[in-house]
Amino acid sequence: MTEEVLDTEALGKWIGDRIGSSSTTVEIDGRPSGGFSAETLLLTAGTAEGAHRRFVVRLETPEPAVYPTQSDLVMPEIEIQYRVMDALRRDGTVPIAELLGYESDDRILGTPFFVMHHVDGVVPIESPPYGAEGFFTEMSAEQRTSLINNGLQQLAKLHSIPLSAIDLDWLVPAGRTPGSRHLMNLWRSFGDDELHGRSHPLLATAWETIAAELPPEESTGLCWGDPRPGNIIWDDASPACLTDFEAACIGPPEFDLGWWLMFDRTMHELAGLDRLNGDPTRDEQRAMYFQHAGRPAIDTAAHELFAAARYCVIVVRVMNRLEQRGLLPADSMVWRDNPATQCLAMILDERG
Repeated sequence: MTEEVLDTEALGKWIGDRIGSSSTTVEIDGRPSGGFSAETLLLTAGTAEGAHRRFVVRLETPEPAVYPTQSDLVMPEIEIQYRVMDALRRDGTVPIAELLGYESDDRILGTPFFVMHHVDGVVPIESPPYGAEGFFTEMSAEQRTSLINNGLQQLAKLHSIPLSAIDLDWLVPAGRTPGSRHLMNLWRSFGDDELHGRSHPLLATAWETIAAELPPEESTGLCWGDPRPGNIIWDDASPACLTDFEAACIGPPEFDLGWWLMFDRTMHELAGLDRLNGDPTRDEQRAMYFQHAGRPAIDTAAHELFAAARYCVIVVRVMNRLEQRGLLPADSMVWRDNPATQCLAMILDERG
């Protein structure tokens, strides 16, 4: 799917039916660069009455999902994201964009899609890291601290939502006990399948260490799956909207916190960047999270390692997809030799 072949007339009619306008035109405003789980388009819809509204459309890509299947239910990856966002939007605990609707009929645009209202704000860039360029570098030290603290507060709020309030227990396959062990087995099996028999010694070492060291959990609930500053739309230092829930799952809160802290490494040490004034250290961020969660702080080392292992698996999957698209030669080693593996090596080296 590209904006050149997108049927804007069909999309305009679909949007018009939902906003109560019989004549709606659509103009594509942009295509944010990003991941491989869905294609994202920004658009403006104009009505015969002269009104203009901005929307975001996310379209399913034809390749298999980037993340392992969490549910027994067979559905496109963007439907998973839509259902999670819809549940969170109705709950109201965390800020989620207003949703216009989901469409499973691929005859309209050639693929399933959903549309949500555009949320004004800024997003920290990740290439180059937000500590090197962009609005984060222009903030005061106090604003930087507030931004990171507020993001962790939203993460803790999301984890506080009872599953009974949002009806997302379908994310756990029948007969499985939700939690770290199930998630570890799921991701390890997914990674093994994607390696196709290739050797990834660091990842193999990581799985053995994770299996031995994952701590018991007190509780499980909804996990975001990909929590990081770059998946939040910001109004100055305040979160205006949480985004990207394709990897949502049921697990312990530390599953998410480990990912947030692991990703922090990729924006700092892995990138060779010193922290700007006010940009909290990982220890400070860990303390912020547990303060917001109202729980005593615990060691998250095993979950940070688990996050780095997942990062490696995702990169293997994405590189396989690029090879399938003919964008990488079959003998490329980038599936193994990449920043994700460097991050995993960094964490393993710190453990001695």
